[in-house]
Amino acid sequence: MMNFLTNILPSLSHLGVWGYWLVLLAALLESLVLVGVVVPGAVLVVFAGFLSSQGYLDIGDLIWFAAIGAILGDSISYYLGTKGTRFFHNENKWLKADHLEGGKRFFHKHGSKSIFLARFVGPLRAIVPFVAGISGMKKRQFLFWNIISAFLWSASHLLLGYFFGNAFTAIEVWSTRVGYAIGAILVFFALIYVIRFITVKHGRQIAEFIRSVLSSIGNAISSNPDVQKLVKRYPIFFGFIKTRTNRTSFSGLPLTLIVVGFVYVLSLFFGIIQDVLTSDVIVAADLRIANLLAYFRSPELTKVFLWITLFGKLQIVIGLAIIVSAILWIWKKRNYIMYLWLVLVAEGIFSYLGKLLIHRDRPSNPVYLEHTFSFPSGHAMVAVAFYGFLAYILIRHIKNWKTKVNIFFITLVIILAIGFSRLYLGVHYVSDVWGGYLLGFLILTTVTALYEWRKNKAEQEHVVISKNIKLATFGLISAGAIFYVGFALQYRPPIVVPAQAVIQSIDRDISTYFSEHKILKYSETLIGNPQEPLGFIFLAKDDATLTQSFEKAGWSSADRVSIKSVAKIAEAAVLRRQYFNAPMTPSFWNAAVNDFGFEKPTQANSVDERHHIRIWKTNITQDGLSVYVGTASLDTAIKWLITHRINPDIDTEKSFVKDSLQSASVIENSQEIQFVDPVLGTNFSNDAFFTNGKLYIVKFK
Repeated sequence: MMNFLTNILPSLSHLGVWGYWLVLLAALLESLVLVGVVVPGAVLVVFAGFLSSQGYLDIGDLIWFAAIGAILGDSISYYLGTKGTRFFHNENKWLKADHLEGGKRFFHKHGSKSIFLARFVGPLRAIVPFVAGISGMKKRQFLFWNIISAFLWSASHLLLGYFFGNAFTAIEVWSTRVGYAIGAILVFFALIYVIRFITVKHGRQIAEFIRSVLSSIGNAISSNPDVQKLVKRYPIFFGFIKTRTNRTSFSGLPLTLIVVGFVYVLSLFFGIIQDVLTSDVIVAADLRIANLLAYFRSPELTKVFLWITLFGKLQIVIGLAIIVSAILWIWKKRNYIMYLWLVLVAEGIFSYLGKLLIHRDRPSNPVYLEHTFSFPSGHAMVAVAFYGFLAYILIRHIKNWKTKVNIFFITLVIILAIGFSRLYLGVHYVSDVWGGYLLGFLILTTVTALYEWRKNKAEQEHVVISKNIKLATFGLISAGAIFYVGFALQYRPPIVVPAQAVIQSIDRDISTYFSEHKILKYSETLIGNPQEPLGFIFLAKDDATLTQSFEKAGWSSADRVSIKSVAKIAEAAVLRRQYFNAPMTPSFWNAAVNDFGFEKPTQANSVDERHHIRIWKTNITQDGLSVYVGTASLDTAIKWLITHRINPDIDTEKSFVKDSLQSASVIENSQEIQFVDPVLGTNFSNDAFFTNGKLYIVKFK
């Protein structure tokens, strides 16, 4: 992909103003009913954002062109919908006037939300404006929400491509597989209440309305004389289609959707296996995410996630399965029991085979020791398969819609929490968890499909729930809770003591040693791409000497990133106050997060501006002194609320750091050498920088 971009980008520079019109056309076509299904307008808009990050197009102008295209596309779909009302009349067997009136009532009550939300849901983006036109939604109301949603959609998609322009390789690999899962996890907890609320209150009505409209359209098509001629000409093909779309039989539409979903998820699973085995980008990102999460660990959160991860542990799952089996037995839902254990057997077999075949080692910085291979995550697999099957049983037999929705979201939270616990505890990589989720979903869909196919109709009979059954159920659930808590309290996993790094003692020029041993000379992004070159090599007796030297020169140690420190830096930014120990955005060198961070206020005396330096401890010593490496930069403004924009002249900042240490008389000697070639580049947040490639070697007293 990157070779393709390298070849095509020079050609795109000649597009000029036509590039903006192409973006407008792409956004317009994707918003057109029927046409939008096959036109990847959103992808093209994101790509336009990438081109903007490379300097070929202006991001501000692009937002206007993409938004106008989206507005025009939705407006055309809405107009076409208004012309479709003529097909709804009482004489029409399928498109009755009552259907139209129902649609009008729905859009009168929920039209604004539907137009806004559909803009961000690919399959609905072009359909909902068309349905709004059919249903007689007011033009002013439609136009208002059409414009608002179009600009938000345009800005979000373009900025996605813009901010991640320098990491397009990662987007290519992750966006179709891991990226969606990561994105879902990040936004899920922020949106869960809103989504649950909308689903509980309006989900059934929306689904019923869409089903009714689609059914009416389908029936109208099937009654068309030309279509009927085709059906008579190709009876076998259309007979197959009719069977596959039959909603009254499980072997019809339900099985068709399950098979399609199964094949799609299976392709994703094999894709992630290929990525793990062959993609340097995936491996690099896995390693750095593992190190980053280790950087954020705290004893309190580690205890919390140890309790959460037990929900996927074999002993707990088997214990819960026994209790659930007993409950199903006394509730006379015994047909489920065999399938419940089939889920666990399948999970165990596929987890064992996957680990045996892929043979991937665990991360190197876990909280506790695991004795099996890493891919796929068995905990993630059992989270989806086992807890998903329990949710399936409950949802299948509970009548109340709100309760069904609550069960779904609670199960989803459990699944995500178990998966994230494996990452936080450092026993799995992101791709391990994603692979476990996919394989667990395959097991879940297979077993539920098998059950639906072979289910016993007698099971549907009503069971009289006596007081004794309720008491027995309560007792079994209580026993399960006691079992879990008791197991968790006595659970003592083998805690890993970080191994001491093998020290390499050298007695020659340190910069020559870096070159000879091909030691990384640049800091890195999350996916391993080089950023700014190292600006310092420090020689100090130990960590305390390094820290004391900087503090004597007026530098403050940066706090670790935490909820408390983030809140404190936000308060300081709003009140324009200094926060001398404000946390820094972590950076990577040699796949590791910086070990030290020091900062110093500027004359502005604000958290917006500060001098800072990140330092990594190496496993090298010279003449008995530990060797550290570092990068320096000057923050000029807060960016995205979580990081800072930097001054592009990092050479001046390096000189400032060296001079401040020199003035404090903590340096025994220093020298400046040519370390790398001059560099003009950007960092992870797309801030430009330039440097002459020189480096200071500083020896502390």
